Amino acid sequence: QPQLVESGGGLVQPGGSRRLSCTASGFAFDDYIIGWFRQAPGKEREGVACISRLGGGTTYADSVEGRFTTSRDNSKNTVYLQMSSLKPEDTAVYYCAASAAAGITLIKARCVSREEYSHWGQGTQVTVSS
Repeated sequence: QPQLVESGGGLVQPGGSRRLSCTASGFAFDDYIIGWFRQAPGKEREGVACISRLGGGTTYADSVEGRFTTSRDNSKNTVYLQMSSLKPEDTAVYYCAASAAAGITLIKARCVSREEYSHWGQGTQVTVSS
């Protein structure tokens, strides 16, 4: 049974940093691209970033480029999302997801598309507020 579990969410002050983790089980983690998504209240879920199978390729949405960094440790079946310079508009539930599609990290539109991903976590809340 494929499973993804996010952790690391919480309350952060504007300008602060936070690191999210996503740990996978039940499938061949190394064979999957991992994406990060977020959903704010009243808004659609949007793609934030994705990382290739071996971690050598990453793509980011324009809204987080330069502030967020994703990485992965395949020995731990874990992907990370390091968030810095956080803004109130970053407040959302953050999800990780897994995709078996090849090459989507090379095409931003596919990297951030929910339809490309087959396995999803339950999400972790990040609130940016003073």
